[in-house]
Amino acid sequence: MPVIKPFCALKPAADLQANVVTMPLENYSTGEARLIASENECSFLHLINPELDNQYLRGTRQELVFKKISENVEGFIEHSILVKQAKPAIYIYRVQHDGVVQTGIWALTHIDDYLQGRIKKHESTVERREKLLADYLQQTGLDANPVLITYHPEQVVDQIIDQYVQLEADLDFVFADGTEHQVWAISDQQHLAGIVAVFEKMPAVYIADGHHRIASMAKMGVQKKALNAHRHTGQEAYNYFTTVYMNTNEVKVLEFNRLVRDLGSLNPESFIAAVSESFLIHESASVVQPDGLHQIGMYVSGKWYRLIPKPDVYNDNDPVGVLDVSILQDFILDPILHIKDPRTDARISFEGGRTPVSKLQKKVDNGLFAVAFVLYPPSIDQVIAVADVNGVMPPKSTWVEPKFLVGLLTNYFN
Repeated sequence: MPVIKPFCALKPAADLQANVVTMPLENYSTGEARLIASENECSFLHLINPELDNQYLRGTRQELVFKKISENVEGFIEHSILVKQAKPAIYIYRVQHDGVVQTGIWALTHIDDYLQGRIKKHESTVERREKLLADYLQQTGLDANPVLITYHPEQVVDQIIDQYVQLEADLDFVFADGTEHQVWAISDQQHLAGIVAVFEKMPAVYIADGHHRIASMAKMGVQKKALNAHRHTGQEAYNYFTTVYMNTNEVKVLEFNRLVRDLGSLNPESFIAAVSESFLIHESASVVQPDGLHQIGMYVSGKWYRLIPKPDVYNDNDPVGVLDVSILQDFILDPILHIKDPRTDARISFEGGRTPVSKLQKKVDNGLFAVAFVLYPPSIDQVIAVADVNGVMPPKSTWVEPKFLVGLLTNYFN
């Protein structure tokens, strides 16, 4: 029963949408980000890292960086680069790319729903990353990159969405990567009440993407609550975070493939022999792109193989152990290649499902890696099954789409 509510978003001025909105900072190299910032004074990057265009901030205390961000925010608002909407709204968000259309509801969600387990997770988070983002949120009050949460389809929500997307969008532009982004504001009180009521009745919803963002927002909210314990009501702005809800038919889950730099002490023949103890191995004359669960493509020593785990390798009643990424980790990466922790082992690299398999093959052929593994993507039902038992998927199990741009709709809660 997530508690959601409308908000007055900061939205880019109509003629500056393509200038303001950006990919998250981690998607750029430092050089790329600095070039964008230097050429585009309206880029939201200036509100993420002002060090990009002010070398004198480099190496200074974080307080100065946050102070500069606050100044930049005030400037963006003063010059109407970002415009605060007059009425609180829940927004419909639609993104189109590569022939795929995905639509959802963009609202604020109370952190208690996460802290009390009504928003279920399937990944572990790293404390260091949580703290960095929590500090940014606390100091700047800028929540510009929403958490993606999925839920089982609801007819009332679908009907309201269908009604609004027939109208002209309030925000409509094409980003540099060719993706089209549209936003419609729902401010009608009857429609708002209907949406809020539907979500209140849901027994649970599920994080699809953004585990660190939601954990950081919750951490920041708890810290603020402690600082304001004498007058905390639970309704303060810092108790809510931006969320895009897309039902399970809208969320797309792609695979995360693996590359390993060496075979340890094994040669290709002995490695394949070791793999054959737990897998049926079929050599292929062409690239192996798995077309179903419990198939793993493997490229080693110039040859492709299709791996089929033997029946006793996994348990269908174990939501985590039955995942192909778990099978790969438990029966090849750990026991044969001695990669105990893929989060920290420098020998392993990951490529999201958008990376063509041909590029993985090329990296092996060039000698950068010794072996590549290609997986079939987990289904959203598998993700939910893991979350329902409070399980944790192995690191880099899913590449979930859509990936959000930053600055489309911002909740400024300072």
